[in-house]
Amino acid sequence: MDNFKLDKPTPYYLQFYSQLKKMIFDGVFKPGERLNETQLAKDFGVSRSPIREAMRLLEKDGLLTADDRNGFVIYSLSIKDVEEIYKIRISLESLAVELVIDEAAESEIERIEQQLRETEEAIHKGAKETEIISLNETFHQLLVDFSRNSQLAKLLEHVNVLIHFCRVLNFKGDDRAEVILHEHRKVFEEIKKGDKAKAVQYMTEHLQHDVEHLKGVLKAEETDESSRLTR
Repeated sequence: MDNFKLDKPTPYYLQFYSQLKKMIFDGVFKPGERLNETQLAKDFGVSRSPIREAMRLLEKDGLLTADDRNGFVIYSLSIKDVEEIYKIRISLESLAVELVIDEAAESEIERIEQQLRETEEAIHKGAKETEIISLNETFHQLLVDFSRNSQLAKLLEHVNVLIHFCRVLNFKGDDRAEVILHEHRKVFEEIKKGDKAKAVQYMTEHLQHDVEHLKGVLKAEETDESSRLTR
């Protein structure tokens, strides 16, 4: 927290909201950990009011859940959550792929291809995991943007924070960056050909692979936690 500096033009609670969200995604706060509003205010050197407002926004995002002691606990992703989130993603992003084929301009198709090249370059130069996750996120966002469907974008926006939470976990394991890039390329090649059926098939398979990988990560974490508690 020593590197955190306040930006006076931006409301304090929004700055704390962004900072706390980053700390959750970076693993500074662990799933299931209880956040103490008073301690956070003390750590940041501010009153409790902006911290409280920030925590309410994080609760709205789904990253915090209220506990029975009028406090908040860091959201713990469950296998059921993964299944529910990805059912939404598969439905909406499969539709986005179809719409991109109908709606995207040639320059926009080229922009998606450029984004894949940027991701490949980042992987090869050994970029930080956070950078590669951001680039992968951009691939999916470009498909939504170029679908020209604002309602689809709004529906996905409601779960985007939890989707990002999944993306961070999804990078656990060997060669995940290369695997994900390969699957993105398969989707893109069919978009470029204008083959809706194949593009939807590959997007569905890509997201289903994510589900299975995430389930494996969560099960491994449960096993590790059980082992730790029984020592």
